[in-house]
Amino acid sequence: MILVAIVVCEIAFWVAILSGLAARYLLRRPRLGAALLVLAPIIDAVLLTLVAIDLLGGGTASWQHGLAAIYIGISVAYGKRMVAWADVRFKHRFAGGPAPVQLTGFAYTAKSWRDVLLTTLAVAIAAAILGVIILLVADPERTQALFDYFKILAIIFGIDFIWAVSYTIWPKKPTMVAPRS
Repeated sequence: MILVAIVVCEIAFWVAILSGLAARYLLRRPRLGAALLVLAPIIDAVLLTLVAIDLLGGGTASWQHGLAAIYIGISVAYGKRMVAWADVRFKHRFAGGPAPVQLTGFAYTAKSWRDVLLTTLAVAIAAAILGVIILLVADPERTQALFDYFKILAIIFGIDFIWAVSYTIWPKKPTMVAPRS
């Protein structure tokens, strides 16, 4: 059931984002667009509520509950950036906005380190959610599956950290565009 909730929330998240951007740029209704974009964090709260109801109602934690915690952590930490990413592309495609900037060199390296900070926040949020659930349920047998997710969170952080280190050592080079004939 939680896996279905995660999928539904992910779809609802992107429907809210795309609807908000469509209202903003295609319908030229910025207030409606902003209202639709505000639905994204509400969707995260719905998912968190569903996880809590399931586990506090006697359910046994599974990998889906841990995935929900990671999803919420990433959504909260990266949500603003995801909306900005979609906004630039939508504005470029449908409203004559400038093309998205492709970062290279130091700019990409700096972005990679900002991502490490956001990933740290995402991991901290997910770990806090897992910890609170474990404490509230107060039954190690029913929450055993959640303990493994602390290792997964460390791996997620480690991968992002290594990514940033690699681009610090070997900065991303600009792509060469072939001349048009």
